Amino acid sequence: MARILIVDDDKDIVEACRLFLEREGHTVAAAYSRGGGMRAVSDWPPDLLILDVMMDEPDDGIRMAQELRRSGWTTPIVMLTSIGKVTGLGYRADPDVLPVDAFLEKPVRPAVLLKTVADLLAATGGKEESHAGHGTAPAAR
Repeated sequence: MARILIVDDDKDIVEACRLFLEREGHTVAAAYSRGGGMRAVSDWPPDLLILDVMMDEPDDGIRMAQELRRSGWTTPIVMLTSIGKVTGLGYRADPDVLPVDAFLEKPVRPAVLLKTVADLLAATGGKEESHAGHGTAPAAR
C-alpha cells in the first residue's frame, strides 16, 4: 500500500483521515505546519500528500503546493479545504496558482477521501514498496 503524508494543523482531521487510510492498509505520517510538512516530504517521501489550505498562515497549503511543484515534485496532492464554505467561492486546480490534483471539502466523507486517494494512486502507480529502506512513518511534526 502507499505512504501518505497528511499536513494539517487540525489534529482531529489528521487523526480521522489517518484512521480511515490505515484501515485501507496505507502507512500514514503527519505534520501540523507548512515547515513540518516540508521537512517530512524531504525525510519521508510520500506517495501522496494530503494538504490543508489554511494553517499558521491563511495560504500555507497553497504556498507549500506551489513550492513543491516549482521544485519538480510530481507526487499527487489532495487539498483539504473549508474555504468554500467560509467564502462561498469554488476552487479548482490551476498549474500555477493551485497546483494540486484534487480538492476535498472539509469535513470530508471517508468514502470520498478513500476513492480520491485510490484513484490518484492508481493513476500514478504510487506504492509503498517503492520506498523500501525508508523505514516507518516518522513521528508527527
